[in-house]
Amino acid sequence: MTSRDIQHMRRAVALAARGQGGTSPNPVVGCVVLDASGEVAGEGFHAYAGGPHAEVVALREAGERARGGTAYVTLEPCNHTGRTGPCAGALLEAGVARVVVAVADPNPVAAGGAETLASRGVRVEAGLLAEEAERVNAAWLTFARSRRPYVTWKFAATLDGRSAARDGTSQWITSPEARAEVHRLRAESDAVLVGVGTVLADDPSLTARVPEPLRARPVLRVVADPGARTPASARVLDEAAPTLVAVADDAVVPPHLAGAVRLPRADGGIHLRALMAELHGRQIVSVLLEGGPTLAGSFLREGLVDRVVGYLAPALLGAGAAALGPAGVETIAEAHRLEFEEVTPVGPDLRIVLRPQSPKES
Repeated sequence: MTSRDIQHMRRAVALAARGQGGTSPNPVVGCVVLDASGEVAGEGFHAYAGGPHAEVVALREAGERARGGTAYVTLEPCNHTGRTGPCAGALLEAGVARVVVAVADPNPVAAGGAETLASRGVRVEAGLLAEEAERVNAAWLTFARSRRPYVTWKFAATLDGRSAARDGTSQWITSPEARAEVHRLRAESDAVLVGVGTVLADDPSLTARVPEPLRARPVLRVVADPGARTPASARVLDEAAPTLVAVADDAVVPPHLAGAVRLPRADGGIHLRALMAELHGRQIVSVLLEGGPTLAGSFLREGLVDRVVGYLAPALLGAGAAALGPAGVETIAEAHRLEFEEVTPVGPDLRIVLRPQSPKES
């Protein structure tokens, strides 16, 4: 691989990122097509589920210039017909001579595009900038490989890790700029998840008060409510967005929660892996976890947090509720170790983005 190969694949990764929040339950994909002389002839990305795939968009732009050229694709071209035709076939029809792939498709229904291309004489090379391509497509790859949604835990806290003062007040720890970003995070997610404690304490609407990306369905509000305590007056039950309430299978469910899904209990709450399996079955690719410290601790304990986005305010409380509850740690050696991915000022606050060093999976 040459430096030009890296340059073009990096551009494809940047293109893929443009589809964030709009393609679910499909992956984000970017594609760059060169002509036979090595000049860029077409670019494209997958913008929304049901729309043209990245390769098709790039090939349309390239036209006849694609013949004998090279295509750089962040995910192995699909090999099946769904709402759109197979991208492997489109590349063959366009006469592309070489295809460079960053990440193999883990979905057995769509995989095999590289093999099909190679069998028809196309030169296929794989693995270029795989780490960067996996990072931009982390949500869908987790969904496909682990058969559960990708979970981002969002929290807001003071510098000493408090999410509320001793008297319970928490509005507002962070700035309007940070709160606006949270609405963007919601809009880019397939579901926003809280525990019933948050519903009872704050009565949040959990809607995104920013324009949502072009998507096939609205963001789903999810309440983990083992005891079926969500009141009929709760704003999460209004008509602003769809809501799924998950109750324990032994709960007495009031009439206004008749549509709730029943799941097994675990550790006094909802069995989280059962909840993740339920959401996976509903084609929920990404979840924004906004629950309180208890729910966040449970998700960490189960190894179900893939990314942490924290907003730290330049304030100190010294007492009050912690941002994180018990997370299965008894000694320092058991600490959940994270890696910094980003540290960015947001108004007067600081946004930190981290990922677990070694997420647990079962």
